[in-house]
Amino acid sequence: MSEQARQGRAVRWAVPVAALAVVAGAIGAGPVIAAVQGDPALPERTAEQLLASAVQASRGGLKPMSGTVVQTASLGLPGLPDVAGMSGSSPAALLAGSHELKVWYGGEGKVRFALPGRMSETNLIMNGDQVWMWQSDVNKATRIKVGEAKDAGSLGHGGPADGAARKALPTATTPQQLAQQLLEKAGDDTAISVTNTEKVADRAAYQLLFAPKDASSLVKEVKVALDAETFVPLRIQVYARSAAEPAFEVGFTSVTFSPPAAENFAFTPPAGAKVEETSLGELAELAEERGTRQGEEHKGKARIIGKGWTTVAMIPASELGKPTSAPRSEAPQDAAGQDADAIADAMLKSAKPISGAWGSGKVVQTKLVSALLTDDGRLLVGAVTPQKLAEVAGQR
Repeated sequence: MSEQARQGRAVRWAVPVAALAVVAGAIGAGPVIAAVQGDPALPERTAEQLLASAVQASRGGLKPMSGTVVQTASLGLPGLPDVAGMSGSSPAALLAGSHELKVWYGGEGKVRFALPGRMSETNLIMNGDQVWMWQSDVNKATRIKVGEAKDAGSLGHGGPADGAARKALPTATTPQQLAQQLLEKAGDDTAISVTNTEKVADRAAYQLLFAPKDASSLVKEVKVALDAETFVPLRIQVYARSAAEPAFEVGFTSVTFSPPAAENFAFTPPAGAKVEETSLGELAELAEERGTRQGEEHKGKARIIGKGWTTVAMIPASELGKPTSAPRSEAPQDAAGQDADAIADAMLKSAKPISGAWGSGKVVQTKLVSALLTDDGRLLVGAVTPQKLAEVAGQR
């Protein structure tokens, strides 16, 4: 693949990848606590107490449990192509529709994700130093070498197993993973309140509400439901200012806080299955080919302007190249790359012209994210209004 083609592919990935990351990183530090009155169904707790309990629960390690998580996205992407046929494990699948994920945590070193698809299922099974990925649609079992048993037990703590899960199942997102980013960062640009009458997956729950104060944010509020007994996050809902229903939601529809049966973590390749072996390093290379690593590299080199809910990421022209003239690669793409390209192309086709003292370009706005591609090659992305992006574009 030529360098110019790589740059073009990176641009097509840049918008959807940035859209996934921008809301999760929107909150700063130093909470402002507000109270919500009502008929309590649970003992009253302040938002500050709940924040402390939730953070403590997240630092205490994974609790034995099992359940089903449903993720729903309605981001209002303009001109979105039919996503029904998208791979359930594609990062682009995060941007639309509903997706189900089954999870089992059996204590240290015992984790399983199952991602159902159309007439298929992808499983990631970790049992000590035995890690397998099973893809029923291609009848293939892949053993992943993790080096040491402790690596497999590091899921949820930022270790190598976390990376393996993200590379194998990009849509395997749980409420705990998203909530941990939110609960440890709550800024003075945020009003925080609490209700104690929620019920999620048939369990009583407290609900924390995070609302940005700045009107240039496209986010109206983020709701985090915490299990009343364990303080484990059960559901995350992100509301846009322009919609009454959540633009993004991930939450348990069923959950049990008890050790799963041992057979959930046992795996033997079925007779006739193709068996392969790989390693965490090889998975990282695969992620790079898909474009995931390219998106992460751009994120690391992006200039971050502002803070909290109105943070804007600006990727300079030197990283983007010339997206309007860069040809596509002639090399075959995997399903993930094709899905991302289709979404990025649809967004670019619906872009509207915008100009100002800073220059001119094209802007796309969804319910939660705006993206501005300037004629001089810069990409600005944030959970903010197009007017805010134009203002930031003038800050050279």
